[in-house]
This record gives sequence, C-alpha cells and structure tokens, in this order.
Amino acid sequence: MNRGRRKRLQEVYDALEEQLTALEEIRDEEQESYDNYPESLQESERGQALYENVDSLDSAYNDLESLMESIQEVLER
Repeated sequence: MNRGRRKRLQEVYDALEEQLTALEEIRDEEQESYDNYPESLQESERGQALYENVDSLDSAYNDLESLMESIQEVLER
C-alpha cells in the first residue's frame, strides 16, 4: 500500500476509534439506565426496550471493534 492510501486508512481508523469510544459511552449509559430501573419495571415494555438497546449497542460495538482489527492488520503489513 502506498503512503497516501496508508495515511487515509489511518485517518479512517482514527475516526472509527473516536466513534468506538462514543458508542461505548452510549452503551454504558443505556446499561446504567436499565440497571437503575426497579426489577418490577425491568420486565415492562420500556424495560425490555432498554435491555434490547443495550444488546444491540453491544453487538454494534463488537462489530466496530472487529472492523478496526481488520484495518489494523492492513496497516501493520
């Protein structure tokens, strides 16, 4: 990979890293919101929606982390 493409790819990686941090913060805030619900409300429709949000955000976090690992492999070659 030439220097120009490598630099652009590094910029993409850096931007993704910032987004990963933001996504982690949002996921953690949503988890905290769910955890602060009384147990009786965790089973409510709203509580279940919060739980599903946390699960989806966790999946997105893992997918983004995997993408970043793939990009890092290219940058290390």
